[in-house]
Amino acid sequence: MNELIIHTITVFMGFFAIMNPIANTPIFLGLTGHNDRETVKSIAFRSVLIAFIIVTIFALSGKLIFDFFGITLYSLRITGGILVFLIGFNMLQGDSTADKSEETANSEGQKSAALSIAVSPLAMPILAGPGTIATAMNFASTDGIYEPIITVVAFGLLCILTYVIFVFGERFVKAVGPSALNVITRMMGLILAVIGMQMLLEGIQQAYTALFI
Repeated sequence: MNELIIHTITVFMGFFAIMNPIANTPIFLGLTGHNDRETVKSIAFRSVLIAFIIVTIFALSGKLIFDFFGITLYSLRITGGILVFLIGFNMLQGDSTADKSEETANSEGQKSAALSIAVSPLAMPILAGPGTIATAMNFASTDGIYEPIITVVAFGLLCILTYVIFVFGERFVKAVGPSALNVITRMMGLILAVIGMQMLLEGIQQAYTALFI
């Protein structure tokens, strides 16, 4: 029981670090700042719903994807671990999704296209990017039945939290301030880098066992 609780916390924190709704809140505000309150809520809801569907599909169909393409679990964990580590490392250096998406956020100015930004760039690649998908597949790709369920539930809870943060994002950014946001982003980067390194080491260990033992 304790192992399931620890695993659930690890999955949630892994998703939280890589999706980082706190650091992505300024992006959301930049993309939706010209819209009314109801439209903002609709965009927030659609973006997290689409992200949840995408991650759930990859989490639950990971085994089928492995079999179809001949992918091994340890190769995914090694590749995913490297990817997640690099994302965390970049966040530690101060590179956030907000910095990379500023130009996109500022270019959205027409209300007629407001709801379309819920799909891109919000749902993909900001919320359900390659790192999030790789993390979901890694956490869910086991022989047990609990891990995929925990993965989907943990990401669902994070989507609910992300929706709340997005809807009340303007108040949150004003209360926290840019300096605190930068500190939070770096902390999430450290957690993410550690999780990525753990995934990498587990993949190497599994590869060694499968190939040489």
